[in-house]
Amino acid sequence: MESLDMLANNIANTETGGYKTDREFYSLYTSLDATGDDPATLPVIEKNYTDYSQGGMRMTSNPLDLGIQGKGFFAVDSPSGVSYTRNGNFQLTPAGKLVNADGYTVRSTSGKPIKLDPALPVEVAADGTITQSGQIGGKVAVLDFPNQGDLVKQGNTLFRPADPKTTPVAASAEVQQGRLESSNVGNSESVVRLVSVMRQFDMLQKAVHIGQQMNLKAISDVAKVGN
Repeated sequence: MESLDMLANNIANTETGGYKTDREFYSLYTSLDATGDDPATLPVIEKNYTDYSQGGMRMTSNPLDLGIQGKGFFAVDSPSGVSYTRNGNFQLTPAGKLVNADGYTVRSTSGKPIKLDPALPVEVAADGTITQSGQIGGKVAVLDFPNQGDLVKQGNTLFRPADPKTTPVAASAEVQQGRLESSNVGNSESVVRLVSVMRQFDMLQKAVHIGQQMNLKAISDVAKVGN
């Protein structure tokens, strides 16, 4: 069931900007009762992990849409603290504060909110520097972690370090204005995998049913012998 839930969530987020697909790491299980030189093994899920590979960049022509080309994350102030995301679908509040689609404040390299003039055009350089009418309005923080495998998901596009003491470092990725990173879910691959897991689940259910029937028959046969 865990595999089905994971794959279904991946497919549901195929069109979610900045979404990173979840995958499974398998190991082989060998029964403690197994004997012989070549005992039967069964693949089992040891853990899930997130695939942080780059998603495709799609043009939106929205000046507040920012995509990251390379390793790194934007930082936002979420209710649970500072969170990190690859989804650069940003917007301005009436007061001029730069926020993400959930309304979370986008952090600058100084860790402060970015406030802009909603009435002026916005230009964003490859290093994240924002200018309006030639004046610098702030610089979007793009941060990375030594080991992205230590991050945990919050919802679908937010991440945070499993260890709160982990400190991010400045990333050298390129910020692309007017573009959004697409999900890195391989839709066809996920659908094929989902069908395969459903078939395996169906076979397992049938095996359990057969086992239950055999147990009932064995109990019935023992009862007959006792009589």
